[in-house]
Order: sequence, then structure tokens, then C-alpha cells
Amino acid sequence: MGTSDIQTKGLERFFGPLEARIMTILWSQPDSFIKDVQHKLEQDKPLNFNTVMTVMNRLVDKGLLVKSSGKPSKYAPVHTQEQFLSIQSRELLEDLGPLVVNYMFDAMEEVDEELLDKLEQKIKSLKEGRRHELES
Repeated sequence: MGTSDIQTKGLERFFGPLEARIMTILWSQPDSFIKDVQHKLEQDKPLNFNTVMTVMNRLVDKGLLVKSSGKPSKYAPVHTQEQFLSIQSRELLEDLGPLVVNYMFDAMEEVDEELLDKLEQKIKSLKEGRRHELES
């Protein structure tokens, strides 16, 4: 399994399998036509143009891709892959905050001292920032 395969597999946590493959292609080659994406996808197996077009237009409807007004249209991701993953991670952490913190503390037994020191510094910094906000 190549790096691209691993990245696509991880993206399937946020997308369906075909959506993940399409997003991976468009992150590496923004401003692509449907035919370009279809051609890349067909390196694995043949896919109907209308299927690819439907999925790409759904990604536009979800706010993940933008579509140019030209004919034929070009498609590009709204966010870079890094930005998308950062946004998704933040949302997930906000939803799971207390669970993540509990898990993190449970996992601390296996973490080296240097990482624990960095975490302690970060917590102190966050507390100081909140104190300043409250005093303002």
C-alpha cells in the first residue's frame, strides 16, 4: 500500500471511497476537468463519466469543491488537504473534548518525559491566556 493509498484510506473517515479518491486527485491537481479526474480514476478501474460528474457536483453542494463558470467547468478544492484536515480535527476535538482529554491522560503512562514537559508548558500557557482574557 503506497502513501497515496494510505492517505486516501484515512480520508474515507470523512468521505465515501470515491469522494476520497476524487478529493485526493484534486488536492494534487486543482483546477481539473471532470474528464481529467475520470482518467486518473480509471487507472484503477473503468468509471462512468456521469458517476464522476455526479460525485464531484455533490462535493460542490457540500461546499468542498468550487466549480468554474466556464464550459466545460473546472473543479478545485475550497481548502488545501492540510486545511481540511485541520478544520475536521478541530471540529472533532470540540465534539469529543472531554473524551479526548481522558484518553490522553490514560495514554500518558507511555509518553516520554520531554513530551509531558511540553504538554505542561502548553497547559500553563493556556491558563495564563484565559486569566488575561478574564482580567480584560
